Amino acid sequence: MSAVTHAPAPHQDTSGQGPGRGGPSEGPFDPTRLLRSLPDAIRKLDPRVMVKSPVMFVVLVGSVFTTVLAALDPTDLFGWAITGWLWLTTLFANLAEAVAEGRGKAQADTLRKARTGTVARRVVGPNEERVPGTALRVGDLVVCEAGDLVPGDGDVVEGVASVDESAITGESAPVIRESGGDRSAVTGGTRVLSDRIVVRITAKPGETFVDRMIGLVEGAARQKTPNEIALNILLASLTAVFLLAVVTLQPFAAYAGRAQSMTVLTALLVCLIPTTIGALLSAIGIAGMDRLVRRNVLALSGRAVEAAGDVSTLLLDKTGTITLGSRQAAEFLPVEGVTEAELAEAAELSSLVDETPEGRSIVALATEGHGPRERPGEELSGATWVAFTARTRMSGVDLAGRRVRKGAARSVTAWVTGQGGVVPPDTQVLTDLVATSGGTPLLVAVQDDRGARVLGVVHLKDVVKPGMRERFAELRRMGIRTVMITGDNPLTAKAIAQEAGVDDYLAEATPEDKMALIKREQAGGRLVAMTGDGTNDAPALAQADVGVAMNTGTSAAKEAGNMVDLDSDPTKLIEIVAIGKQLLITRGALTTFSLANDVAKYFAIIPAMFTAVYPGLDKLNIMDLSSPRTAILSAVIFNALIIVALVPLALKGVRYRPAGADRMLRRNLAVYGLGGLVAPFIGIKIIDLALSLVPGLR
Repeated sequence: MSAVTHAPAPHQDTSGQGPGRGGPSEGPFDPTRLLRSLPDAIRKLDPRVMVKSPVMFVVLVGSVFTTVLAALDPTDLFGWAITGWLWLTTLFANLAEAVAEGRGKAQADTLRKARTGTVARRVVGPNEERVPGTALRVGDLVVCEAGDLVPGDGDVVEGVASVDESAITGESAPVIRESGGDRSAVTGGTRVLSDRIVVRITAKPGETFVDRMIGLVEGAARQKTPNEIALNILLASLTAVFLLAVVTLQPFAAYAGRAQSMTVLTALLVCLIPTTIGALLSAIGIAGMDRLVRRNVLALSGRAVEAAGDVSTLLLDKTGTITLGSRQAAEFLPVEGVTEAELAEAAELSSLVDETPEGRSIVALATEGHGPRERPGEELSGATWVAFTARTRMSGVDLAGRRVRKGAARSVTAWVTGQGGVVPPDTQVLTDLVATSGGTPLLVAVQDDRGARVLGVVHLKDVVKPGMRERFAELRRMGIRTVMITGDNPLTAKAIAQEAGVDDYLAEATPEDKMALIKREQAGGRLVAMTGDGTNDAPALAQADVGVAMNTGTSAAKEAGNMVDLDSDPTKLIEIVAIGKQLLITRGALTTFSLANDVAKYFAIIPAMFTAVYPGLDKLNIMDLSSPRTAILSAVIFNALIIVALVPLALKGVRYRPAGADRMLRRNLAVYGLGGLVAPFIGIKIIDLALSLVPGLR
């Protein structure tokens, strides 16, 4: 289908707080936060930790080296000043990372409160036994009633209950968890508020969802992303080049009769290498993950966050994502020659053990319209229940002398003709009538002594979530194509797609169809993001570059995806994409600034080192710095202070506005490239004026 241009939606500010644990946060320079982070920053001075950042490791080595030189000449004020600011440069870099990690540790403390020891009621045959939650194994069945804590991650296999998930999501409103369908997953540490459910454990102790969240938000499980690794390699290469340049500079200086002290050469090296981005790189990545957590999105992979910034195709499951997801039976539409009561009876019979919301609503509608039915015990004693599968797309029951099926129109029609039956001509009319209204037609058929035949259509209604059209319009401005995935027939899919405002749709989709679509998009060089909550979404979630599973979904879906939305709001993918873009833009902007601000340092240090030998170099002293010593020290001090100045930007991120890549590149070059050139000239000059007043430094 062709896309339609819609009215722009208000821009979503990506710096806001999420609905869960977000809330108001301390600023990066909050004294309490800095005080808490300082011990961590000092511990990070361990060379085994520093070596992971080649740039800052060189600064650490230089700090130690100049400390030794200063100790050999205690009267050298200039040497001690250089040494002190080199140590501060290292400490500021570690402090930026520690502050970023501090947010995650605070969130981890909140999550640990939910991970309390529980006693589980494990089912053993017809009986129950009480065991510690840590003794549970995958596959165990446990009973949870009102007031009980769920002892571990699992799926509800029996019953329905209201569950308080505020310890995990931060939302106080309880949610419904029920067997069957895509809202069966429960998380260890949540509390059952009503009724009784039986849960099948799906995670080992220590590997639960909460355990994984704690590891990720603390940073213990954070791995560097491919882009971060590539940038680290580039920075390490630049550091090696500048190190070689400084080492070879001394012989030339000695030949010219102006041999430089090792303190000056160390200061030159530190100012030349890209210390700004080297100091902030880790903090940028941690802060990006933190922004997701504050929006109640758990990223299981930093690579997924980056991929979200480059997504060009978004696949959305219709049910529960674009629509409210709780389809309800609205009416029975019998074909000619069949009564509504006959259709309702067959539909009810085929749904008696159907634990999905749709199945329950069919039984409720039949009971409401035609009263409860008394069925002889022998009628169902030998029944064989046929479960719904994504492949057959129908379910039903086989009785003695009678078989009933309900499901997708195409599947049921094929079943009837396969049994030698005939499909009445008005079947298609009724199906199209329901489909064009945006509903889902569910065919009901029977095979008995009169042969196989269609009885009629059950009209299932679904409702598009409010605000979806505006959300999709914003995605379109980001350059992202949206595709709705649904098992509905093409007419229903088209009606829902037009109402929601998506760019395209895939109707009557099977798991294989979803997988094929993702592979086709990826083969065309496009990155694909997908949201889903059902077990049938799991293969596609695993294949997608960004797979966002809903927390209300099944355990299989959450295991397959590389992100989990704790609020189960599929439209939040827009914020995820914005955060991904913001992460990439922030890293690029600060890299540009870091490389650009080195230019001013050349104009400060090089003339200071060699003007005495080559007077012509004094023309490069365009800042008119007071003396060689103050010039070199000013550059070193600015090199340290600019890290502190950029910490808030690294943690908050450069604000993302939906725009084309060329426009964003021009903007960032103008702001951070030009700013990186101009700011150091001003900063170094101001620092030099202050240092010129200090005796012993001129």
